[in-house]
Amino acid sequence: MTNTAGKPVIAIHGGAGTISKASLTPEADAAARAGLRNALEAGYAVLAGGGTALDAVTAAVVELESHPSFNSGHGAAFNQGGTHELDAAIMDGQTSLAGAVAGAKRIKHPILAARALAQQADPLLLIGEAADTWAQERGLEVVENSFFSTDSRRELLERMLERQRQGTAAQATAQEKHGTVGAVALDAHGHLAAATSTGGYTAKPVGRVGDSPIIGAGTWADDLTCAVSGTGKGELFIRTALAHSIHARMLYAGETLAQAAQAQIDETGRLGGGGAGLCAVDRHGNVALPYDTEGMYRGWMNADGVYVAIHEE
Repeated sequence: MTNTAGKPVIAIHGGAGTISKASLTPEADAAARAGLRNALEAGYAVLAGGGTALDAVTAAVVELESHPSFNSGHGAAFNQGGTHELDAAIMDGQTSLAGAVAGAKRIKHPILAARALAQQADPLLLIGEAADTWAQERGLEVVENSFFSTDSRRELLERMLERQRQGTAAQATAQEKHGTVGAVALDAHGHLAAATSTGGYTAKPVGRVGDSPIIGAGTWADDLTCAVSGTGKGELFIRTALAHSIHARMLYAGETLAQAAQAQIDETGRLGGGGAGLCAVDRHGNVALPYDTEGMYRGWMNADGVYVAIHEE
């Protein structure tokens, strides 16, 4: 999809490796689409009002963190110990300021903590209990860890733990393993921003941190090129510096957003894959939403309308 230069646009993903088309019930399909649309509308309302890309991606991800269809906030995956450890990051393409939290257990909206850290600039990344305490001391809402639990995520945990006992965890579908939410935006002032939030993958080792809060791996924004938020096997995104590599391909090799984004998705596949996708927007307003799984919760919105999809549509 191509956007007129200077026209605000927002794009989001709600995780690659969605529920297979055959098993997605009409109710689950409708709920997910409504969640995507609400997030897009929240983010685009900021842009339409002359707001910043940073505010827009924050608003969109807050909505996604609130929706149980997606693996972030309420609805986050369980780790191997039966609790939730949440990661989030945000980056401003104009200033290169960024903030992130990893392994948070009580922050209701981890993206708001990441945003607050970005405004402070130092430290950039806080982990675990320190992140929870820092957020609470600054007036951000904290909750009991059980707030993030849903019955469907607990069922996935039990299924994955059984697979681990049987030695078949590697055969699990991408939907069983992981999921993430993210948003990227271009505002009317020509500035870019990216935000990502996740509960990690189901039955992940306690203390494991993936790509989402690692700037340059799962999250990146630079006004010179693009804004990127990834979803997939985080370890591979870290090893390939996926989000930053898209920026580098565009800046130094002259690739288009679509070329660079697809090349990085292909690179994770060559390393073993396991399911990957991303949402990205460049400084001209072009949007890319590549993925290599059966589907990816995704969408974009600008003044011309809104697009939401799950599988090939």
